[in-house]
Amino acid sequence: MVRYCTSCLYPDTKPDLSFDEKGICSACRSFAARDDIDWHARRQEFLDVVEQYRSSDGSNYDCIVPVSGGKDSTYQVLRLLEVGLNPLCVTAMTDSLSDIGRRNLDNIKDLGVDHIEVTMNPVVRRRLNKLALTQVGDISWPEHVTIFTVPVRIAVQLGIRLIVWGENPQNEYGGPAAASEHQTLNRRWLEEFGGLLGLRVSDLIELEGIERRHLIQYLYPSDEELSRSGVTGVFLGHYFPWDGWTNALLAQAHGFESLPHLVEGSLASYENLDNHQTGIHDYFKYLKFGFGRATDIANNHIRRGRLSREDAVTIVRRHDGAFPWTCLGRPLADILGEIDMTVEAFQKVCDQFTNKRIFVCGNDGRPVRDRDGNLQLLDTSYGSAS
Repeated sequence: MVRYCTSCLYPDTKPDLSFDEKGICSACRSFAARDDIDWHARRQEFLDVVEQYRSSDGSNYDCIVPVSGGKDSTYQVLRLLEVGLNPLCVTAMTDSLSDIGRRNLDNIKDLGVDHIEVTMNPVVRRRLNKLALTQVGDISWPEHVTIFTVPVRIAVQLGIRLIVWGENPQNEYGGPAAASEHQTLNRRWLEEFGGLLGLRVSDLIELEGIERRHLIQYLYPSDEELSRSGVTGVFLGHYFPWDGWTNALLAQAHGFESLPHLVEGSLASYENLDNHQTGIHDYFKYLKFGFGRATDIANNHIRRGRLSREDAVTIVRRHDGAFPWTCLGRPLADILGEIDMTVEAFQKVCDQFTNKRIFVCGNDGRPVRDRDGNLQLLDTSYGSAS
């Protein structure tokens, strides 16, 4: 039987999640602890930190800010410009960029910043996407790696010592207490919490004809390079209260574009807009753990008092876990065609990674799908509200 948080809707199948004696999950406890934070003092702490790295003579950028074009990276840039920094925006390009994603990336540049886009070899990338999907059940694994490696590599190469990341997901979505309190992002954080799923970049060499020279941008700089360059990375969410919905409002006021409807499998129209593959990534989270992006967003609203747990249950049941026949309006068959995979082969991979302990299965042990391809959780009660 799946155990659910008595405050939000997270199940105990979520990795690194813990519950206290009242049945409240670590993500909710971490958020509640924000009430004790002096955010004015944190803001001053941020100003003190960035002042140490500010280019004294204007001969270099003050910092690097990794941007995807989303509402959070737009918010990051706005905050940095607000305190008078001159950031270099760096994008590790997404695999299947949407039209709205392109417009939102261009909008960040129009805020008044220099911007570098790094595009990985698309032939190799598609091999990696397929390999990661079939081996660890995450088509976005290569993208999640380069999000964290490319900006660091650029920082080392250009002698820019500070990188300003966004939220610490261990703090926002739950994880080990020590990790949720981190204010810096380094190699250790990436290896433990960066979503590598036990698959290392070194494991890919010589697989599917992939050589080390194909993986340069996927490699984190060496400890020697980092020590010599003095590069460090901090989470902006440690210094400013983080809220995706509020970030979206501020971003929209500065030209960020959202959709006129909800993103498939989500409860928002303002996030996951750049990559057509993200719907597949989120769907596999549902297959493995029994919750998806709709649950994540609903929980964030519950904790901030914008949504009751009872109403959240109703809408999550409606939106979470739908088979991703389209992603940002693009047919699944077209998206899979880029990695040389059919929908039928994809469904077999889905079955391979489905947690059969939490879904209804047939006599043959395979997950049972309805005519729309959707699965049924064994337990849809979500526990009882506290």
